Amino acid sequence: MTEHPAETIRARSESKPSHAGTSWPKMAGALAGDVVIPLVAFYGLRGAQVNQWLALVLASLAPAATVAATWVRQRRWDPMGTFVIAAMTLSLAVALVTGDPRTLLARESWITGLFGVWVIGSLATSRPFLLDIVIKLSTPELAERVAHLWQHSAVFHRWIRTASLAWGAAFLLDAGARVLMAYTLPVDSVPLLGVVLLIAALVIAQGASMLLGHRSGALKLLTGSAVVSSGESAVVDEGAAGGGKEVFGGSA
Repeated sequence: MTEHPAETIRARSESKPSHAGTSWPKMAGALAGDVVIPLVAFYGLRGAQVNQWLALVLASLAPAATVAATWVRQRRWDPMGTFVIAAMTLSLAVALVTGDPRTLLARESWITGLFGVWVIGSLATSRPFLLDIVIKLSTPELAERVAHLWQHSAVFHRWIRTASLAWGAAFLLDAGARVLMAYTLPVDSVPLLGVVLLIAALVIAQGASMLLGHRSGALKLLTGSAVVSSGESAVVDEGAAGGGKEVFGGSA
């Protein structure tokens, strides 16, 4: 059974009547396809006396089906989906050779571990992966604000990069814990504990991100309750701050 992380940064606009915020239907759909359905499938198959190895293989097909459905609906390749499919294919190939259910359980660490490396590694590029995830999971209005802040606010820029380190580290720790559980705990208990571990990793990463955002003032910029001065601009456009100050979501 495979779960891939669906990274989110929760943000609400308190200054706009449109209630811009995270797209919760998208998150709910991803959670169902990647976590809930595989878990139900595994324990349902085990209840039907299907052996552990086969139950794990069949349950792992749900996330792949979710990715495929997304590709068909959007008619384009998705980087995150491509990553998940590639990691699943490689790990399933190893599991098919060994025939060991514990190897199938340990392969989940490949997903979260590689994801952590990817998130941190993307900091070497001009557009961190976490930024794309935040934009993708946001409503159009909030996504536009995030993209604008990334270009024009040094505070927000630093926050996204620091939060990326927090998310990457959380999933690297998750990967190590999954390997330990796969080879030391009863096989039937690991899928459920894996979900608990995933939730813990998300809570830790999200909590660290929100704390950093609050202390730096980046969250106030995101909600439109703070301003960006031209002297603080991170990149770029000398006049992007509107001659001194601009409140995102409305002019000061």
